[in-house]
Amino acid sequence: MVLAEQKKFELGGTLSLEKLNPAVSKYWLMVLAGLMWTAVGIMLCRLAYIWLKAVPWSRALPLGSLGLVFAVAAHRYGFSKIALKNIDRLCLLTDKCCIFAFQAWRSYLVIIFMMILGITLRYSPFPRHFLAVVYATIGGALFLSSFHFYRRIWIVKIRKQPCVSSEDKE
Repeated sequence: MVLAEQKKFELGGTLSLEKLNPAVSKYWLMVLAGLMWTAVGIMLCRLAYIWLKAVPWSRALPLGSLGLVFAVAAHRYGFSKIALKNIDRLCLLTDKCCIFAFQAWRSYLVIIFMMILGITLRYSPFPRHFLAVVYATIGGALFLSSFHFYRRIWIVKIRKQPCVSSEDKE
């Protein structure tokens, strides 16, 4: 009863709380999540590239290669699992959800922590070419893992298969 009354509550006489909810399809949430992971991955890799470009290639090449190897490992053993878990969560949502549900609420805390850590590292005395390895690792892993979102969208929207979580498949 209280929930129904809350939905009927009107602000300013004409705007209901329900209308303030920026709801979109869960498939748009997957698109948004994939684009966000891709954009952040590219941004971090771009910073790593800029920092490595400033040092001699004899030092940049091994550091860049190390970043790439670590990125593939981080994708395979960490970020890929996080992306798939996020996709499973999105598949379980109702069709229309708040646009901010593209990440779990706990993930927003992790994102804030990672942003603060990244800014702190960027303004630290560590040489940028060494930080480039960390940035390339995280950026590359985010970029590679973002393709899980696009693959699921392809499966659901183009191939017309149901959006089921991994738990439902078993």
